[in-house]
Amino acid sequence: MKIEIRGVEKLSFRERQVVALKEMGKSSEEIAKQLKLSASSVATLLHRARTKGYQVVIVLPGDALGIFGEEEEV
Repeated sequence: MKIEIRGVEKLSFRERQVVALKEMGKSSEEIAKQLKLSASSVATLLHRARTKGYQVVIVLPGDALGIFGEEEEV
């Protein structure tokens, strides 16, 4: 699985870090601890990132979903 952030060029480095960690399922408290920030700073960075209009896309290979396989023989 890959996570793609579209519009990432609009985000600051810290905003990119916070968004990526949040999309990986980390809580704001976990992000704050990992990046050595306060929880309020994490909330502010997430808010700023959202106002800049990024979009997160999860890229999954088709075989991981079991929908692409060998063609059935007729």
